[in-house]
Amino acid sequence: MASGDLYALDFDGVLCDSCGESSLSALKAAKIRWPFIFGEVDTATEKWIIDQMHILRPVVETGYENLLLVRLLVELKIPSVRKSSVCPGINRNFLRSMVAEGITVETILESWLKLKPTIMSEWNEDKDSLVDLFGRVRDEWMDNDLPSWIEANRFYPGVADALRFSSSEVYIVTTKQSRFAEALLRELAGINIPSEKIYGLGTGPKVEVLKKLQAMPQHIGMTLHFVEDRLATLNNVIKEPALNQWNLYLGTWGYNTENERKEAREISRIKLVDISEFSKNLK
Repeated sequence: MASGDLYALDFDGVLCDSCGESSLSALKAAKIRWPFIFGEVDTATEKWIIDQMHILRPVVETGYENLLLVRLLVELKIPSVRKSSVCPGINRNFLRSMVAEGITVETILESWLKLKPTIMSEWNEDKDSLVDLFGRVRDEWMDNDLPSWIEANRFYPGVADALRFSSSEVYIVTTKQSRFAEALLRELAGINIPSEKIYGLGTGPKVEVLKKLQAMPQHIGMTLHFVEDRLATLNNVIKEPALNQWNLYLGTWGYNTENERKEAREISRIKLVDISEFSKNLK
């Protein structure tokens, strides 16, 4: 039986504030994907989009969703684009009603889970091609100008030192593609975490990764901690009886809303933790 603590950590919103980089990458990718729409977007509108993406970031579970949000913001900002860009879809009623009522950033924030599949159908898009495009744009940015790509991200204060000097067993469990998380840890924080300890996009749902980690012989008997910034992800863990031994934490500094934090306070399995407490515990 092992002893000590094992921490499974989300990356974006727990360790790294990547909203600036992901928004800029999404804008670059969107120009490639939908040139007939983004040809009307000027510099001022691009700046507005980036500002709004900081508000909308809590709804993003996987990076490709940034592309959808960027396009939706353009259609919100430029009505003529919205009217000309809708493709035939399966069910347009929800989107039509939102347009009629006046889509706002706030309604996107509140309705994203319902809105996302609707606009995917409206725009005749598929997840895999958007994921591939988003990753390719990031790779090209890194290859052509690594310093500016790195500078578009930042680790939250104190987190890099907490990781560097942690006496706990640490794994990264993220929906980010592993190569980008590994590059940021190495280039921005000066931390080398073995690739086998980074579970990124394509390694399976987080609940399955947690099951895998707890079942490893070297982890039997350890105290297990999972730190996330998305309430929905923590609720998915709670639904799995096999994961009852995990201590669950919602990072208050990450990509979540006050309503989500309020909801989390009513759930006995979840503890809200601030960044100073998190860094102290990790060490």
